[in-house]
Amino acid sequence: MQEKLVAIEEKYNVLEKRMQDPEVYSDPATYAKLAREQKEIAPVVEAFRKYEKAKSDMDGARELMSDPEFKEMAQEEYEAAQESMEQMEEELRILLLPRDPNDSKNVIIEIRGGAGGDEAALFAYNLYRMYTMYAESKRWKSEIANINETEIGGIKEVSFIIEGDGAYSRFKFESGVHRVQRVPETEASGRIHTSTVTVAVLPEVEEVDFEINPSDLQIDTFRASGAGGQHVNKTESAIRITHVPTGTVVECQDERSQHKNRDRAMKILVSRLYEEECRKQNEEIAAERKSQVGTGDRSERIRTYNYPQGRVTDHRIGLTLYKLEQILNGALDEVIDALVMADQAEKLKSES
Repeated sequence: MQEKLVAIEEKYNVLEKRMQDPEVYSDPATYAKLAREQKEIAPVVEAFRKYEKAKSDMDGARELMSDPEFKEMAQEEYEAAQESMEQMEEELRILLLPRDPNDSKNVIIEIRGGAGGDEAALFAYNLYRMYTMYAESKRWKSEIANINETEIGGIKEVSFIIEGDGAYSRFKFESGVHRVQRVPETEASGRIHTSTVTVAVLPEVEEVDFEINPSDLQIDTFRASGAGGQHVNKTESAIRITHVPTGTVVECQDERSQHKNRDRAMKILVSRLYEEECRKQNEEIAAERKSQVGTGDRSERIRTYNYPQGRVTDHRIGLTLYKLEQILNGALDEVIDALVMADQAEKLKSES
């Protein structure tokens, strides 16, 4: 581990030196690329330097312990430095785990009502609201690409993009089936209904990272429409892109500009095809090396939201919180932090 950490620190110093070069500084694209690289390894370098300082403090305290006059004070310093060193060692083990290359990217979230009809569509709206409120709390920007609403305020399906540094790393565990248990407003007998909503989470992938042959695309324009089929604009600004080889279809109709809708639809299409490619690759990885937390199986029931009990349960890690209202209002950090920690623990186990 020591050799790896020394190499990372050397790389950090080289990047820092290159960024001070006037030629690099005057080239925004190159400078931004180097700054991104440096930012990615900065937490490791910072932790390694703290580890080295604690080690140095420990060695200094050990030498002082031979002097009777300073023995007691040196013992305390030695123990404090040792504790700090052990803490930094654990932190470094986590920081050196294989990193998801998509973690720093923007994220595309697609929500679809599943079993439960109108009640599922209403809960799809609740989840959309929860995610956008969470994004807002992080000062991330969210934009709808496509939405199909119901006349009673629900959502049959919605695709939206959240832009922010590390957005994918926080949302990636949300893929799967979300189950809601509650009494619908239309239920006169007070009987609890169970409905489901499917969430798909994709890293936003640039076209340069994943090439698509333009001849494989069929692009159609149509008029955007709202709930109940009402036309929300009179021009054919909505875009439908079909990737003919795979049959993947993406629609985008939230913007009045056909050009903007096309750009967004292409972003979503590229990201969907990229995710499918990654899924195929992951299936080839040995089962024992896979994380048990899971980040992509849309058929997996991952979480239950129980309204009568005010309870949210994440089934993958056995986490239950009686904070339904706060979570639905965007307070997702406690759930996401627990999932991240469980994922790290699983990776540490497979590394050892």
